[in-house]
Amino acid sequence: MKSVRRFCSYIEQREGILGYIYASPWIFGFIVFGVVPIFLSFYYSFCRYDVLRPPMFVGFANYKFLLFESPNFYKSIYNTFYYTVFRVPIVIVGSLLIAMLVARPMPGVYTVRTLYYLPSIVSGVALSVIWMWLYNPQYGLVNQFLGWFGIPGPLWLQSEKSSKFAIVFMGLWSVGGGRMIIFIAGLNSIPRELYESAAIDGARWWSRFRHITIPQISSILFLLTIVEIISSFQVFTEAYVMTQGGPLNSTLFYNLELYNKSFLDYQMGTASAMAWLLFLFTLGITLFLFKVVGSRVYYEYATPK
Repeated sequence: MKSVRRFCSYIEQREGILGYIYASPWIFGFIVFGVVPIFLSFYYSFCRYDVLRPPMFVGFANYKFLLFESPNFYKSIYNTFYYTVFRVPIVIVGSLLIAMLVARPMPGVYTVRTLYYLPSIVSGVALSVIWMWLYNPQYGLVNQFLGWFGIPGPLWLQSEKSSKFAIVFMGLWSVGGGRMIIFIAGLNSIPRELYESAAIDGARWWSRFRHITIPQISSILFLLTIVEIISSFQVFTEAYVMTQGGPLNSTLFYNLELYNKSFLDYQMGTASAMAWLLFLFTLGITLFLFKVVGSRVYYEYATPK
């Protein structure tokens, strides 16, 4: 018993060791379910591996197949780019506009914030099923609404021309949410004196928005833009539930093609290579944005007293 007490006393005196002991379950899980799969996927990307047989090293054959021989690889890249280019501005600008409407304290503003936040917590699968009904060409509410104005509704998910835009348009449902909360915090941190001085000088609302609001929250805009770009590159649930990549591969996004390669075709090596190409491309886009846009972002640092 004395040795156990001495050991416990030694541990308590070393707060760092005690912290590592408390964090050991998370560290173990991170290594087993995070670090190890990352290194295994990197190794498998250079192998021919179908799960049923041991992996066989083939060098860069998987990457060569994707870049020069795969029939759907560049189609999935195009679809993902289309989704990203149209979705990111919609969710960023829409969330900013909503945040500006509900940023200032007024009667009922907290209820309005809650209502705008609630759609963002709906499950992606449930949301996709709801929009499948909304997009129904015959009974969907979207086409019925257009019919009130004499506009013939398209086939939406059943047409190659409108399927990608239909999935992009779903982004309007989640406008707000966590992005709105972050924007509200940024807007409320802007000193009111800046707006008062600009108003005294005769600046109108657009000038105040352009020269005060945007520069002051530019760091938030930069952060959310990077996060939303990365999130858009990983789009999967909507296309998997609603279209399975159709019609005519018009909604075959990159992650859906990766899923098909791994769990339908059992080409785990090719799927691992796709995952690493996505990682490298995402890393390149992020570094490019930091290089080109990062220097123009305004950060307010606290002045030491």
